Amino acid sequence: MTSDLAARLRAVSLRVTRPRPAVLAALRDHPHVDTDTVISLVRSDLPTVSHQAVYDVLRALTEAGLIRRIEPAGATARYETRVADNHHHAVCRSCGAIADVDCAAGHSPCLTASDAHGFVIDEAEVVYWGTCPDCSEGKS
Repeated sequence: MTSDLAARLRAVSLRVTRPRPAVLAALRDHPHVDTDTVISLVRSDLPTVSHQAVYDVLRALTEAGLIRRIEPAGATARYETRVADNHHHAVCRSCGAIADVDCAAGHSPCLTASDAHGFVIDEAEVVYWGTCPDCSEGKS
């Protein structure tokens, strides 16, 4: 366990249990993976960790703001550790690959809604759909 992951957990008042830094490390090294992949990655270091323990850790880390759960339409939930900014995602229609996409320009212009209807906007979720480079090559 790296001390920076333990420090991140302590900073949000979460106990440092073996599965928590393992899940954070898996997501740091493999962004945009689903729960089953997280379980497999964590089990490579902690073979006896249960499905329920990983589900509980994902929920706790999401609630604490250490990870972000993304759910592109029609896809299973994915997780990432990039939470300190407002960014978007590009999703491949063929293979489901997901890539981070920064806001178009400047300081998150996507947070300026044409009509906010009185809401105080603090996050925008934009999903770009298309075909990733690997799948595009296969279609040529």
